[in-house]
Amino acid sequence: MKKSASILLSAALALSLALVGCGKSEGDQAASPQAGQASEAVKVDIGMLKLTSSAPLFIGIEKGFFKEENIDAQAKWFEAAQPIAVATAAGSVDVGATGITASLYNMVAGGQKLVIVADKGREQKGYSSSALLFPSDSPLKSIEELKGKKIGITQTGSTYHYMAGRLLEKHGLGLSDVQLVPLNSIKGLMEALKSKQVDAILLNEPNISTVVQDGYGKVIAQVGDEMDYQTSGIFFSPKLADNKDASERFLKAYAKATRYYYDAVLTKKDGKIVPGANYDEVVGIIAKYTDQEPDMIKKGLPYIDRDGKLLEADIKTQVEWYAKEKLIDKAIDTTEIVNTQLLDEAVQKLGK
Repeated sequence: MKKSASILLSAALALSLALVGCGKSEGDQAASPQAGQASEAVKVDIGMLKLTSSAPLFIGIEKGFFKEENIDAQAKWFEAAQPIAVATAAGSVDVGATGITASLYNMVAGGQKLVIVADKGREQKGYSSSALLFPSDSPLKSIEELKGKKIGITQTGSTYHYMAGRLLEKHGLGLSDVQLVPLNSIKGLMEALKSKQVDAILLNEPNISTVVQDGYGKVIAQVGDEMDYQTSGIFFSPKLADNKDASERFLKAYAKATRYYYDAVLTKKDGKIVPGANYDEVVGIIAKYTDQEPDMIKKGLPYIDRDGKLLEADIKTQVEWYAKEKLIDKAIDTTEIVNTQLLDEAVQKLGK
C-alpha cells in the first residue's frame, strides 16, 4: 500500500509540474490562439458605400467567408466617402472602405490615426475603371489640346482632381493650364458633359459605358492605361490594427473574397475580359447590395488585385503630389499609415 501511495504521489507531482510548465508556455504565447483552439469571436463594423468596388466585402458577408474566420462583419452604410474615414479614425467603425483622397491625408497630418491595409479598387492597364471623356462632337482629340479648357471633376482634393492633374502632367500640361470645375456629383459630371458646359470630364464605370452608349461622350484616355493608381482602400481603426489576430482573420476572409471576385469577373482570355466561374452569382450579389440592375453592373466592374494587395508605392506618390499642389497641409510619412504585412501574413495562411 505504501509503495502504491508513493507511486501515486510521484505521478501527481509530475502532472502538477507538467501543468505549470504548460501554463508558462501559454502565457508566453497569449497573443495568438493555440493550434486547434477556436479563435475569439469578434464583431467588426464596416463603413462603406453602395458601390461596385465594395464587391469583395459584399461577397465575404454573403458567402460566409467572414463567419468562417469567426468575424461577425456588419455593414454600416454611409452617403459619402469622407465620413467613413472620420468614423474609422474615431473608432466608430472598425473598418473603412472608401476612396483615398486629400482629406484623408489631411486627417492624418492633423494627428488622427488609421491604417491602410488592402486594395479596394485601382486603375490598372487593360481594365476600364475611370476615364477622361470629351463631348462626342468635340473637335478636340487629345489631352494636349485641353490647354485653356474646362475639365469637370467631383470635388477639390478628390480622386478625380488627382487623376486630372496627373494626366495633364503626363502630357506636358499642369493644373494652371486648365480650369477645373467642381460639379459635386457623378450626375453633375454627366449632365455638364451632355450640355457641353465643360470640355472634358473624369468619370467612372458603369457611367462611362452609359455615356458612350447614349451617344453624347467619347473616351479619350483610360486612366489605367496612363498610370497605376490606388483609388480606394480598406482602412483599419487603430483598435483593430492593434489586434493582430482579428486583423489577420478579417484579411484572410477579405483575400478569399477578392479571389472569388477576380476569378468571376476579371479573368481574361486572348486579352479580353470574359465571364469566369460564378460570374452571374457575383453580379447578383453586387446588385443586391448596391440596389442596381445586373445589366448596369455588367457594364463596368472595377479592377481589384486578386489577393487584395495594395499599391504601396503609389500612396507615397499621391502624398507627394497633394503636398506639391498644396491640397494637404504637409507631407506625411506614409509608413505610418500603410501596413501591408497584415495582409501578406493573412494571404500566406490562406494559401494559393
